[in-house]
This record gives sequence, structure tokens and C-alpha cells, in this order.
Amino acid sequence: MHSSHRGSLLVPVLICAVAVFLARPTEVEVEAEGGAGGGQADSGVSARVARLYEDATVVTRRYEVGRREAEKQRARARRSGQLLARERKHIAVLHKDLGRIARAQYRKGGGLPYTAQMLLADTPEKLMRSQHVYTQADLAVENAAARSRRAEARLAEEQAWAAAQWRSLERRNRALAGRKREIEAQLERARQVLQSQADASAATGSCPGAVRLGRPYPKPRRSWVTPVESYRLSAGFGSGGAHWAHRHTGQDFAVPIGTPVRSVGAGKVVKVACGGAFGMQIVVEHPGGYWTQYAHLAAVTVVQGERVAVGQWIAQSGTTGNSTGPHLHFEVRSTPELESSEDPVPWLTARGVKP
Repeated sequence: MHSSHRGSLLVPVLICAVAVFLARPTEVEVEAEGGAGGGQADSGVSARVARLYEDATVVTRRYEVGRREAEKQRARARRSGQLLARERKHIAVLHKDLGRIARAQYRKGGGLPYTAQMLLADTPEKLMRSQHVYTQADLAVENAAARSRRAEARLAEEQAWAAAQWRSLERRNRALAGRKREIEAQLERARQVLQSQADASAATGSCPGAVRLGRPYPKPRRSWVTPVESYRLSAGFGSGGAHWAHRHTGQDFAVPIGTPVRSVGAGKVVKVACGGAFGMQIVVEHPGGYWTQYAHLAAVTVVQGERVAVGQWIAQSGTTGNSTGPHLHFEVRSTPELESSEDPVPWLTARGVKP
């Protein structure tokens, strides 16, 4: 499956941004073919599904970014805590060393008054060496202890900061997770309405008309793309089964109802139809003598004869026609006829797209 990408924002800003996004009026225009009576109702739910689909994607991406950042800060706090414990053990050892030096000084005369040490010393040189050795050792251990105390303070501050960051991110992520669940529940309800309307249209064989979502679609930099952005490949080309008269003539992309379907390349819409085994479907003719088909749709956003760009949203996925569940049936043909289909996966791969 191909998935989507990164960033980290404060929760209040995110929630306000999403709220403003949801509150924006959606421009919807319907081009009815043959005066379809249900066009306006379809347009409203199609636009809502498209909007909620995008919102769910945005919130999911931000949640994933926040989750990864929280994990990173928690690991940082844990590492700082481990280093802090190690530094404290080191300081305890240094304190023991200072104690040993003090006891050694006392046992060897270090605890006597300096006048008495002078009287008892064999030679002045021995007295000076003894004092110098203990003074140097004492100073070295004191300096090491001071450095360790500074390191301890720095590590404690680092641990506290990382832990605070982690707790803040966890609160933020809980808010995002709640918002994500709320959007997904709204999206699921809207998908059910969209699919029921699509089923009604497919049953009569009358398309409700093209829904103009009034939303900019992401324009890819490549000449060819996959027909949906995030998906799981399901039934492949040539598969056998009770649902096909002979063999499966395309590649299925498992996606939820309402997923934006895009034209894999630039071309011209030569067919928009409803009913039959393919349910609601679109066929696009591409330069170079190839045709692509997009079937089992829940809504279409183009009309026959319209020119489309690579990556342009042309429909929303569904499960109309002879379908066992939500997915996009995608075909590639060398002629407009059904019998000329070829495996879409190597066809796309040859054009720089790896499904």
C-alpha cells in the first residue's frame, strides 16, 4: 500500500484550522445528462465525502507525525534518565574516593596537626611529598565530583524537558485521535448515503450527472500516476472466479467508498455509463492508442467528451455493479473494446509507475 507524508503543529492551531476547513462553503456544480433528477442531492453528499476524505487524511498525517515525535521525546527522556542514573552512581563513587583519601590521610598522619607532622617526619622532603600527594589526589577527586554534579544538573534538566515535551505531545495526540474518530464516523455515514444513491442510479441505468466538487486536486509532476493514491491491490489481471464470465480483465484497487479516483494520464473521456456488471464507469482515451476504464464507481465528476489532465479527479470509488465490496476496477485496453484488455500493473510500471 502506498501511504502519505509529515509535519507537526500545535493542537489548538490544528483544530482551528480543521474547523475552518470544515466550515468553508463547498462549491458544487452538477452537469446533468438527460435531466437527472437526483443530481443535486448526489452532488451534496459527493462533495461532503470528498471534503471529509481530505480532512481525515490531513488529521491522520498530523496524528502520525505527532505520535512519532512523542515516541522520540519519550525515548530521549528515557536515555537522559539512564545517563542521569549513571552519573549519580559515578558521583557516589567519587564521594567514596574522597572518604578513602581522608581516612588514609588520618591513618598516615594526615589527621595530625601540621606542627606534629613536622616533628615526626623523617625528613622535610618526605613531609612535603606526603602533603603534595594527598593534596593533589584530593583536588583531582573534588574536580571530578564538581564536573559530575554539573553533568547531573544538565541531565536532570534535559530529562525534565523531554518528559514535558512528551506529555504535551501525548495530550495533543489524544485530541487529534478524538478528532480523527469524529471525522471518520462522519465520513462513514456520508459514504453509506453516497453508495445508496449510486446503487439507485445503477439500478435504473441512469447516471445522475457529473458532480463538480469545486476543489483543487493535487497536480502530479509525472506523466502517469496510479488511479488512486492510497490502496491495496486485490484481484489481479487474469484471475478466475464466479464473478467474471471468463477471466478478470483488470486490476482491482481496494479502497473505501468515496475515495477520489484520478485519470492515470492525460486524455479524453469517451464514455460515462451506469448499470450492468461494471456499475457506474468511465472510459478515458489516451494519446498513443490506449484506453483506461474505471468501474464500480459511486459518483463521476466528468462528462463525456471532456479533456482531463494527468491526476485529475474524475470520479469517486464505490461498489456498484457486479462487486463484492468497495474497490476500483481499473482496466487498460489497446482498443475501445473489452477483448483488448491487458495487465495494468506492467503497463503502469513501463510508464514509471509502480503500483
